[in-house]
Amino acid sequence: MVDTKQSKTAGEYHVAAELARRDWAPALTRDGLARTDILAVNTLRSDRRQIEIQVKASRGPVTERTNWALGLKDQGPSAHDREYYVLVALPDDLSAQPRSYIVPRIHLSAATFISHRDWLTEPGIEIGTRNAGHDRARVKLPVFAAYEDRWDLLNYDQSQIPVLLPPHYRTLATDPRVGLPDGHEWHQGLPDWN
Repeated sequence: MVDTKQSKTAGEYHVAAELARRDWAPALTRDGLARTDILAVNTLRSDRRQIEIQVKASRGPVTERTNWALGLKDQGPSAHDREYYVLVALPDDLSAQPRSYIVPRIHLSAATFISHRDWLTEPGIEIGTRNAGHDRARVKLPVFAAYEDRWDLLNYDQSQIPVLLPPHYRTLATDPRVGLPDGHEWHQGLPDWN
């Protein structure tokens, strides 16, 4: 059985190492700091840009079925424009490198809600057979595929980053069957979608 605490620790240290390689000074926070596992400062920028990162790690074979548990806290609105997630896929094969997906919080919040709501209300599925609440949402790797190794996104406020989610998620965001979470910033208008 996979030790989720060890997976989280491995994911956090992997992200900290990748940040340091890119001239960010990362500091792991103590358990209990809500929504932030790593605080980082860009040491090369004159404005010393500071960001907050939440790390989610998944251990196992890295396939299209790889997924991350993303609950209600992950679906809430942003506190500010410099919040990011790094989703880490830790392969069972220790000779293989972890894979990282750098996702602005606002994008991840929408993707998590859309994925779960679409799954819950999928046409053709018997009513009542899918009843897991939004607190038990899981999002699969293909949803975030375009964010892989996009460490460059950390240099921009999340409102400046084009959406890299699958194109059909834009349609689902406006579909009354699916939509967006309450309080989500995109209720005021959907951003550019690549």
